[in-house]
Amino acid sequence: MILTDTHCHLYLDKFKDDLDEVLDRSSKEGIKHIFLPAIDWNSIEQMDQLRHSEITFYNMAGIHPCSVEENLPVDEEKLIELCKTDEFVGVGETGLDYYWSTDFVDKQKESLRIHCRTAKQTGKPIVLHNRESTTDLLDLIEEEQDGSLKGVWHCFTGTEDEGKRALDLGLYLGVGGVSTFKNAGVDKTVAKMPMEKLILETDAPYLAPVPYRGKRNEPAFIKNIAENLAELKNLSVEEIAEKTTRNAFELFGIK
Repeated sequence: MILTDTHCHLYLDKFKDDLDEVLDRSSKEGIKHIFLPAIDWNSIEQMDQLRHSEITFYNMAGIHPCSVEENLPVDEEKLIELCKTDEFVGVGETGLDYYWSTDFVDKQKESLRIHCRTAKQTGKPIVLHNRESTTDLLDLIEEEQDGSLKGVWHCFTGTEDEGKRALDLGLYLGVGGVSTFKNAGVDKTVAKMPMEKLILETDAPYLAPVPYRGKRNEPAFIKNIAENLAELKNLSVEEIAEKTTRNAFELFGIK
């Protein structure tokens, strides 16, 4: 069984003391592919240092909406040049976040449009962060969608209608730890979404799934998310692993 974590921040300091052990545990659980979204320019350099004999890493380039203030103006030319190369498989993570601050909403939107243009110009998928900004996020994606924009709503927590709208806009849905929280309602929504548009993610070190909720998340826990999704979809864990890995490879253009 081969599992794929499509969204993981292994380069952060929360893994600096036991990174090798984290990766070994991931490999033993069947995780063979880990996708690394950036949060700023520095993280791109940090992710380049990750190595493991049994795991393949895939890098992305982008500025997280919560990092926009420190990275103004967002260097569109630099972003495009990076994402043109084979070293980067995706654009992001980008998006909107109204939870921490609404002081830079216009700048977040400006940054998101830059990332959308980069994704369309390079043919790479966009990775979308969304926190308390669903309507604005989907409205902006609809404005930018010209038939060539593809991507994923990372850490999907929307309603059924919001999920369907995202799918209609050409997005995949990232299924993470929140889908295992029984009081969140996300599990019921995910169960109604088409399997061919779902990919697995941890968002480690954040949002650990049950039974690790509240602890540091890590890629090995993708198996718990896969097991939960298997129950929701009435499929085997092996089928979930195969289908979500195939979906991820299709989205990110991995041969």
